[in-house]
This record gives sequence, C-alpha cells and structure tokens, in this order.
Amino acid sequence: MLTFLYLIIFSLAVFRLTRLFVFDKITEFIRRPFHNEVEEVNENGNFETYIEIKGNGLRAWIGELLSCYWCTGVWCSAFLYGIWLIWPEGAEPLLIILAIAGAAGMIETIVTKLLD
Repeated sequence: MLTFLYLIIFSLAVFRLTRLFVFDKITEFIRRPFHNEVEEVNENGNFETYIEIKGNGLRAWIGELLSCYWCTGVWCSAFLYGIWLIWPEGAEPLLIILAIAGAAGMIETIVTKLLD
C-alpha cells in the first residue's frame, strides 16, 4: 500500500533520478549520442548552454525525452514504481538512497541561496 511516507520517498527519489539523467555531468555519456551542447556568450558576457537534438526518428525522440525534465520524470516515476511493485525488498534501498540524495540536493540549494 502506498502511504503518504512512500509518496514523499518516491517524490524525492524521482526528483533525484530525473535530475541525474537530464542535468548531471556524470550521465553526460548517456545524453551525448542524442544531444549537442552548444555554448554561446550572451549580450551580458555570460555563457549560456543550449541543446541541439541529434538525428531523426527514435534518436531524436530519445533526445527530446532526455532534454525534457517533465518527460523524463514520468518515465523515472514509472520505472521506480514498477520496480517497487515487482521487487519491493530490492527497490526500497534504491528509493531511500535516491530520496536522501534528493533531499540533500534541495537542502544544499537552499543553504547556498541563503548564504549568497
């Protein structure tokens, strides 16, 4: 049964897993076949990074998926929930680790904003 505590754990775990796939440097190798990252200098002299989707068909579809936080979040939710339904004992450690990492990331962002 999905309780309120599980909803919080799943939410934090999906948040972290989604960020891992869409933004983190460590998973850049997964995105590289589907994206070109283009860096440009804007009118203020700051660097901005843009994503260009590579290819057509399935390759472009995966590229779009990996560039969309909302889209990837839906698939990460389905993946984590599916694993939990099939093998709850094995999925729970993964969920807890991702949830703790997600909460830690949020806390770090808040602290950084407060100290700036």
